Amino acid sequence: MARLTLIAAALVVAAGTATAAEAPKAPSHDWGFQGIFGSYDRAALRRGYQVYAEVCAGCHSLRLVAYRNLMEIGFTEDEVTEIASEFEVLDGPDDEGEMFTRPAKAADYFVPPFPNDNAARFANNGSLPPDLSLITKARKGGPDYLYALLTGYREEPPEGFQMMDGMVYNDYFPGHQISMPQPLFEDMVEYADGTPATVDQMSEDVTVFLAWAGSPELEARKSLGIKVLLFTIVLTAMLYALKRRIWADVH
Repeated sequence: MARLTLIAAALVVAAGTATAAEAPKAPSHDWGFQGIFGSYDRAALRRGYQVYAEVCAGCHSLRLVAYRNLMEIGFTEDEVTEIASEFEVLDGPDDEGEMFTRPAKAADYFVPPFPNDNAARFANNGSLPPDLSLITKARKGGPDYLYALLTGYREEPPEGFQMMDGMVYNDYFPGHQISMPQPLFEDMVEYADGTPATVDQMSEDVTVFLAWAGSPELEARKSLGIKVLLFTIVLTAMLYALKRRIWADVH
């Protein structure tokens, strides 16, 4: 009997822990790149890159994106060259067998903010900032979740909610406790196109940019899909007409 009581108590505790770890479903957001005819907003992509470069890149890497890929979202070759040259990469060996550093080129991938995971953890109180290349694919809810996370910070937790040391309350992070402090604040960046840099706007723009980083082929894939669909419709109509002609004498 005592054993059954212990098992029941353990199940209650486990259920409570699971409930605490859950977070509300992120509200649906109207993204221009969703749907069969959806595409990326080029202005939003440029603004999103600016938010990433000025805010997120200090902790989060983007290892699967090369600087030259920025030309796909409206940056010129000269702009990309200038952006890449601000960073250094390890290269070599040279003729003497030594490794050396050089300014990054357009063909190089985004230089991470830390040389390795241990350095990243040390600089972030033991937490490892995730790479953002596929973040909108890796998290349940995708872009909706990322946008909700960035806009879901609260200065104070609800009354009675126990916070662990070094954690921040967030409405949409599982368990509502996140080690990353609120990254975005009003007018944190100055957009070149004059768009007001509200928290909602910056969150939306950087989410669009990271959605592109995870699916840069999205527009080409949708365009090809539409062409294949139209071809299939025309082919089906032709085959149906041919069938009627062939079997006309029989019927």
